[in-house]
Amino acid sequence: MPRVFQVLTALLLMLGLALPAGAQSDDPELIFKKTTVWRMLSPDAKLATYVLDDPAVDGVACYFTVPEIGGWTGWAGFAEERSETSIACRQIGPIRIKAKFDQGEEIYRQRRSLFFKKMQIVRGCDAKRNVLVYLAYTDKLIEGSPQNSTSTVPLMPWGNEAAPRCGDFVNP
Repeated sequence: MPRVFQVLTALLLMLGLALPAGAQSDDPELIFKKTTVWRMLSPDAKLATYVLDDPAVDGVACYFTVPEIGGWTGWAGFAEERSETSIACRQIGPIRIKAKFDQGEEIYRQRRSLFFKKMQIVRGCDAKRNVLVYLAYTDKLIEGSPQNSTSTVPLMPWGNEAAPRCGDFVNP
């Protein structure tokens, strides 16, 4: 009987490792999922679209879509998710940058395979044009990934509020 408990514990630990892990405490909000491959006897493959508010910049929301592998291995968390990702970030209110940040600072991370691959969203600033730049990409410990997507948010006045200069908030 103890061997069964060891196997179940190991399985639960591996499933826990396969769950998404956010870089911040605020997880993205699921907007919708769309089936891309229908399967009669196992879970479908889907595209999942989420929204994430930038944790350090009030007034910016990023929408991103990632594929979800179907089948029983995808459902159990053992399948390596595909590398593709897309992102679109927009100003949704007055911009307030809460603190200084580094170029390429991570704002979100999600595990995309059991051990090695993760999808990340990072933020930077084009100070010359006063534009926040967001990059979504996946990496893999062994080979990396050319799959990525970039979105920009020009910092504009909102109502009577002036837009901040993102260059004033980038760490040297």
